[in-house]
Amino acid sequence: MCKIAQHVAGGGSKVVPMTTPSPSPDQLLVLLEVSRSGRFTVAAGALGLNHTTVARKIAALEKSLGGRVLVRSAGGRVLVRSAGGWELTPLGERAVGVASQVADAVARLGPEAEDPVAGVVRMTATDGFSAYIASPAVAALRRTHPGLAVELVTVTRRAQQQRSGVDIEVVVGEPQVHRAEAIPLGAYTLGMYASRDYLARHGTPECEEDFARHGLVYFVDSMLQVDDLDAPRRLAPQMRDALTSTNVFVHVEATRAGAGIGFLPCFMADRHPDLVRLLPERFSEQLPYWMVVRADALRQPAVAAVVSAIRSRMAEEREMLLGRPGPGVS
Repeated sequence: MCKIAQHVAGGGSKVVPMTTPSPSPDQLLVLLEVSRSGRFTVAAGALGLNHTTVARKIAALEKSLGGRVLVRSAGGRVLVRSAGGWELTPLGERAVGVASQVADAVARLGPEAEDPVAGVVRMTATDGFSAYIASPAVAALRRTHPGLAVELVTVTRRAQQQRSGVDIEVVVGEPQVHRAEAIPLGAYTLGMYASRDYLARHGTPECEEDFARHGLVYFVDSMLQVDDLDAPRRLAPQMRDALTSTNVFVHVEATRAGAGIGFLPCFMADRHPDLVRLLPERFSEQLPYWMVVRADALRQPAVAAVVSAIRSRMAEEREMLLGRPGPGVS
C-alpha cells in the first residue's frame, strides 16, 4: 500500500495510505485465457481484444497483486504453441484459481449456463491412446456436452515441466512433475507380432535365439524420449532394426506389410487377424499410462469432465489394454 503526505490545517501534514486498486474480474479473465494458450495473441483473439489491451490488463493485474503472474517460457518448452510463450508463476497460479471461479460465476448468468462443461480443452497423448481411449471417451462426452471441444495433439515423450497451453498430458511411465497432479490411469501390454504372410516366407521363431534372423519394426532409437519404451532392445538385443518410425500406427501397418517383426501394443495389434503374437511368455512388457493435469486446469468443469471420461474409458478397456481381448476384438 502506497502512502502520500497530505497538508492539514495549522500548517502540518499527515501521511495517509493510498489504496492500490483491487484486481478486476476482466483482468483475471484475461489471465485465465492467457494461461490456457500461453500466448497473448491467441488470448486476444479468443476474447475479441487486441494484443496491446491484453498486455495492459496483465500489467495492471500484476500491479494490483504486487508481483509477476507470468514469465517467459523456456525456448522449445511450449507444447502446442510456438516457443516464446508465457508460463504462470506461483502467484499467477493462485490468481488463475480465483479467475476460474469468476468464469464459472459469469457462465452461470449466461443463456448457456445450464452446462458448465463447455469450451476448449487442450491435451497431448500418445498415438494409440489418442485413437482408442481419448477419442471415444471425448465422443461419448460430447453427446451430452455439445459445447465441449477438445484439441488433441499426438506425441510420445516425457511429461513436460512447463506446460503452457496444455490442460492434460497423457504419458507412458510415471512422471516426475512439479505444480501439477500426476494421476495413474492403468497399464497396457506390448508383445512381438508378425504377419501370417511374413511367417510363411521367413519361418516362425521358435525360441529367443531365432529372433536374431529377423528385423525389428519399432521406434527410431535415437529419437525415443521415453526410457520405458526401450524394452525390445533389452528383451531382444540381437535383433537389427528393419523399419523404424516415431508413429505407432506405422509400426502396426509396417508389420502387417511384412517389413519385419513388430513390438506392438496388444490393444492395437490384436485388432488385426493377419497378425500373430509370438512367444508371449517371453516377449511381454507391461507399461503404465499416467495423466498429468495442472492444478488450476483441474478446477475447470470441462477439464474435470474429460479427465473423468478418460479414466472411465480406461477402466472399460482394461482387458483389451492388457492383451486379453474381449468380444469383438480379433
